[in-house]
Amino acid sequence: MAKDFTTRAENYSEWYNTLVERADLAENSAVRGCMVIKPYGYAIWEKMHDALDKMFKETGHQNAYFPLFIPKSYFEKEAEHVEGFAKECAVVTHHRLKPKADGTAGLEPDPDARLDEELIVRPTSETIIWDTYRHWIESWRDLPILCNQWANVVRWEMRTRMFLRTAEFLWQEGHTAHATAEEAIEETKRMLEVYATFAQDFMAIPVVKGVKSPNERFAGALDTYCIEAMMQDGKALQAGTSHFLGQNFAKAFDVKFVSKENKQEYVWATSWGVSTRLMGALIMTHSDDNGLVLPPALAPLQVVIIPIGKGDAKLKIDQTATNLIENLKQNGISVKYDDRTEYSMGWKCNEYEFKGVPIRIVLGMRDLEAGKIEVARRDTMTKELIDLTDAASHIAALLKDIQQNLFNTALARREARTMRVDTWEEFLVRIEQGGFLLAHWDGTAETEEKIKELTKATIRCIPLDAPLEEGKCVLTGKKSSKRVIFARSY
Repeated sequence: MAKDFTTRAENYSEWYNTLVERADLAENSAVRGCMVIKPYGYAIWEKMHDALDKMFKETGHQNAYFPLFIPKSYFEKEAEHVEGFAKECAVVTHHRLKPKADGTAGLEPDPDARLDEELIVRPTSETIIWDTYRHWIESWRDLPILCNQWANVVRWEMRTRMFLRTAEFLWQEGHTAHATAEEAIEETKRMLEVYATFAQDFMAIPVVKGVKSPNERFAGALDTYCIEAMMQDGKALQAGTSHFLGQNFAKAFDVKFVSKENKQEYVWATSWGVSTRLMGALIMTHSDDNGLVLPPALAPLQVVIIPIGKGDAKLKIDQTATNLIENLKQNGISVKYDDRTEYSMGWKCNEYEFKGVPIRIVLGMRDLEAGKIEVARRDTMTKELIDLTDAASHIAALLKDIQQNLFNTALARREARTMRVDTWEEFLVRIEQGGFLLAHWDGTAETEEKIKELTKATIRCIPLDAPLEEGKCVLTGKKSSKRVIFARSY
């Protein structure tokens, strides 16, 4: 580990920022609050994209694309929606610049090129999509519409951090239209399950499935379902949301259909999405003071092979590597042979360790003469000698073990830092220690806001599997029927 790499214990925030840059994931751009996602970071996002895209299509969804620019009047049609996003919107007012009128160097907006109607740079696409769906839907035969788009969005954040909160980020947003409320609610819950499965099986991150409190709902939704993950510092991160929009947007944009009973009815809607924020979750859940740690399911490179040898020995090692690479690829394993001579073996080992490559193999003649190869796993930082003859099957099994171990470690950490809290005094102490606090809440927005004001903790979700349990609100002492999760969050 480089001396200039801050540890998690020293400064968790600085550790994260340094790791993002040093592992070649992303860097700050010339545009304030925006980032450049570098090839290695984008390769991880592509793995996420491909896995999710396959899951979406397996559940009947199709990809489409909608405009980046949204007429301002569209946002004003749904009251809660415009209120929720007004402070984050970037607005286009002119379509042309001209030289400055005073003759000094530079450009200024051309007053003759002012738009008749200002355009919002997409913070989310409900409004433009529902105006479009109005032209697509006439009868029940046109339903359901199951569309998703992969896009960038702009939310003008004042305090930014790469991947976690940036002025522009990448995401997918699903938007579906249904004939009944029951179908829409079923869709909302189905997509929550897709996100939870992805988080567990690909990201190796355990999540809590729940529903948001009214204060924390998506602007314009009747219900927001979510998955919440715990980072190593005990803070929560919202990893995905799925919204039941009811008929709010259908009524705002007059999207009706003729039902089977030959009646005019408003359509029922959902929307759901995850973003490059998942990259932040991946980093903060698994990585350590030696750098990035990646689950094999999302690692751009699962195995790296590094040779030690020169001359005739190198030729023999090269042939062994060629055969091993072929066998690994036949097992669906991504592998790289790094025989560059301009870097030392030690430098290469440190580099791949820092970038989180799950398995590193070192090929040296002494081991090969004994029919062995050295295999190092990134998650446990351990090494072993394995038989060359069954190396491919051994490594395939090892990758599965690494994937499961990362999940188990994250789950154990979450369980150890999830606590039941019954008094306000205990709440104040525990929230400073981080973690998920299971506490009773009286169900009022006033109490929720007061707790946030006093502790900076929010209700992350009301767990879907929360048992009914009579109790008293941790702040007010009023009656409560179940516990909710409080935590500080990203």
